[in-house]
Amino acid sequence: MKSVTSNVTVGKVIEEFKAAGLEAEQPSDLPEKEFGNTRKDAKRILVPALGEDSGGRIFEFKNKEDLKQAKKYYDDLGNGNQMLFSHTYAKDNFLLQMNG
Repeated sequence: MKSVTSNVTVGKVIEEFKAAGLEAEQPSDLPEKEFGNTRKDAKRILVPALGEDSGGRIFEFKNKEDLKQAKKYYDDLGNGNQMLFSHTYAKDNFLLQMNG
């Protein structure tokens, strides 16, 4: 991701993934229970090459503290149970979480 400015959105991140030749298919809204009170926007994406129903989530959070808590949540899930492991990457107020 390039330096994040106010015009970067979750949708634009998905567009950039596709422009780079990456799979980010069937973007769909996430349920409110997935950090709905702390995020600005979020989408689930599918990556067909990883298998059926595999992919991840892209979040834009309202602030860095909420992002840190969400990243810790996903990182801790994987530490507690290898079946729940996922890859996470954070930059500015954006979090990418991909199935592991």
